Amino acid sequence: MIEIFQYAFMKNAIISGAFLALLLAYIGVFVVLKRMSFFGDGIAHASLAGVAAAILFRGDPIVGGVLAALFFAFVIFIMEEKMKTSGDAAIGIIFSFGMALGILFLGLVPGYKTELISFLFGNILAISSSGVWLSVTAAIVFTAILFILRRQLGLLSLSEDLAKAEGINAKMIKLVLYLIIAVSVVLGIKILGIILVSAAMIIPASCAKLSAKSFAMMGILSIVFSEVFMLGGIAGSYFLNIPTGSFIVIIGASAFFVLQGINYLFKGPKKAIRR
Repeated sequence: MIEIFQYAFMKNAIISGAFLALLLAYIGVFVVLKRMSFFGDGIAHASLAGVAAAILFRGDPIVGGVLAALFFAFVIFIMEEKMKTSGDAAIGIIFSFGMALGILFLGLVPGYKTELISFLFGNILAISSSGVWLSVTAAIVFTAILFILRRQLGLLSLSEDLAKAEGINAKMIKLVLYLIIAVSVVLGIKILGIILVSAAMIIPASCAKLSAKSFAMMGILSIVFSEVFMLGGIAGSYFLNIPTGSFIVIIGASAFFVLQGINYLFKGPKKAIRR
């Protein structure tokens, strides 16, 4: 294991991966409880428009992806709150539009699009020092915001009507959550890629939901699971010489199936499903 830390690119991967795992896992708790797993996936795919536009105009793909993700997250919020479009329909429309726009822009980029591959499938080993600082800073700031708003977000995740009854500005809290998810998903793209990044939010939180007996415990377990999957995947992919992002997801999904099986065996089918 000491061999891993001899290389700068592995140190960058481990540090950025650990902090992004913390952020995505904590966001995942609210995403899973609010049953909005498709939102993260939709934003990730829609952000391709910003990534592709940045590549076309020789800008920074991460900046382009973040701007596109923030824009599309806000549009989804407006469609839900002002236009009364159902959440799944709004996400589906934006998902398709962003992807189509991204494919259009990519068609205008001359030559072989090597940079695009890392954004589609992830390449955590290619993260630069500036990328590490960005990941660490964003993870600390956004996790702190989520922790401060954990009560409001918890109530909103359980019931929007309950949150409003408690005097919470549900719309504002919902918009904040949407925007944080948008930025965090794009930052996570460098690890898992557009195709797999939503798994980093959903799988750890889903594993935690099967094991936790309280909201606070679910948050702690989600982070623990996420760190184990992330760091285990990075280390395992290094020694086995296999793609990092896919190995992280495979470890996490396998753990979920094992926990679900244990839940089923010891608590019965009905209890397992309810949890």
